[in-house]
Amino acid sequence: MLSARAPLHAESQEPSQRPGEPGRDFAFTAADFARIRALIHQRAGISLSEHKRDMAYSRLARRLRARGLDAFRDYLDLLERDDDPVEWEAFTNALTTNLTAFFRESHHFPILAEFVKRRAAPVSVWCSAASTGEEPYSIAITLIEALGESAARGASILATDLDTQVLAKAEAGIYTYDQVKHLSPERLKRFFLKGTGSQAGRVKVRPELRAMIRFEQLNLTDADYRIAQPFDAIFCRNVMIYFDKPTQGQVLARFEPLVKPGGLLFAGHSENFTYVTQAFRLRGQTVYELTRTAKDAPHGHPGAPAARGLPAGAAVAAAGTRVRAAATAATGERR
Repeated sequence: MLSARAPLHAESQEPSQRPGEPGRDFAFTAADFARIRALIHQRAGISLSEHKRDMAYSRLARRLRARGLDAFRDYLDLLERDDDPVEWEAFTNALTTNLTAFFRESHHFPILAEFVKRRAAPVSVWCSAASTGEEPYSIAITLIEALGESAARGASILATDLDTQVLAKAEAGIYTYDQVKHLSPERLKRFFLKGTGSQAGRVKVRPELRAMIRFEQLNLTDADYRIAQPFDAIFCRNVMIYFDKPTQGQVLARFEPLVKPGGLLFAGHSENFTYVTQAFRLRGQTVYELTRTAKDAPHGHPGAPAARGLPAGAAVAAAGTRVRAAATAATGERR
């Protein structure tokens, strides 16, 4: 892992912008950006590429203004010297990207629907990059439509994200009409409440949908997720692209004991784990199945303190041929 302080003594101090370039209130050196890259990799496992330089400047400049600082070097010194968890959280939130939508990469959801019908109750799903909530709510809708409201009531969805600001929005479950306009009228009526008065032009997820989901902050690069029970499926979509290969391997190794035998891992459209792990086998377009047999499966992590509680599953039914057929059929689909 890179040393977070190594770039501090770098000799190159040329500004990243040309003299007189408009829109820059602070000098931003190559050493500053190298230091930012090292810090975000150390804290969150994110590999920030060179072409993200302007993005890093624009987002972190807000923190300099908020703290009344004149230079990026001063801000980074403060960050490391004070080790303030609130400021570290603001730093990390500023550099994470949260692009999402309801039923994004839509070919995954029919596969999930068919899959959960063959699983033993209660079904559990982990959405590991929940962002502003569209993905976990899409999962909840899928479970209700696949299992029926009564059976789905016992299902559990853990929704986590590194960014606490987007998690707060996800928990609120309030969206503009533009964010839900592509949903069918039937889904809008069944799963959302229409806003009035000051909330006109917005919708809110219904309480029964919200009750299925538990939102928590979690860093995927942490050594211990403190999760006690395994899941039938994990959604980790469009996250691994920000990690280097060693970090991807570490995260997938932590996922392995948290997936029930025959469970599924859903990846993003540009992600490929084939050369990173042998524990998951590709079953369809960005859909992986855990290849471990039932006798090899661990039984949670009883030693983990304050474990994130989800109901323990009963004996898990083997994945049926219908699920694999659905996964194979999805190969030609596009979102």
